[in-house]
Amino acid sequence: MTTDPAAGTPSGLRERKKQATRDALSWAALRLAVERGLENVRVEEIATAAGVSPRTFNNYFSSKYEAILFRHLDRTRQAAAALRARPADEPLWAAITEAVLAPYGPPDQGPGPEWTAGVRRMLAEPALQGEFARVAVTARIELARAIAERTGTDADRDLYPSLTASAVLTAQQAAGDQWLRCDPPVPITALLREALALLAAGLPDPSSPTPI
Repeated sequence: MTTDPAAGTPSGLRERKKQATRDALSWAALRLAVERGLENVRVEEIATAAGVSPRTFNNYFSSKYEAILFRHLDRTRQAAAALRARPADEPLWAAITEAVLAPYGPPDQGPGPEWTAGVRRMLAEPALQGEFARVAVTARIELARAIAERTGTDADRDLYPSLTASAVLTAQQAAGDQWLRCDPPVPITALLREALALLAAGLPDPSSPTPI
């Protein structure tokens, strides 16, 4: 197991504390928005739920929408870092799949119906959709850079890394949408693995007979 030599330094500890604060604020924003409705949640309430001041909230996020969607962007950044750390001789799509799944942790059976209904209501808010579009651009760039490094391509000039990153993030979104509709609930990691497997296979036509 490799350790980060900077993890025990004052700088490393500060970064871990900042990350923990971001995580707490993002989770508090998400939980309150799902429970109460996005329009009924104020920054002051998010800060209180996370155990910090509104001023601290404003040091990390410009709005409650940004706080909620930080979780999506952070997962993508973790996936990009995980992809860079995968074995060099591992096939590309196997490496992408394991890297994208890594931030989700152990599989779970999914939330209850009240939670999923609240998430669907929250995601339908136009203001959150606008913020998601902005975050999605940053997420695609982050993942495309890691894919470019993996494939020896140029993230700024070549189509492949950007196209692949876009496809992976779309698969992630499709799996998440399906996860919110599943009854009975299923682990999101199972749906995401299936979605990425379909991408890796070239999205074969499901109506065509399987070759013998």
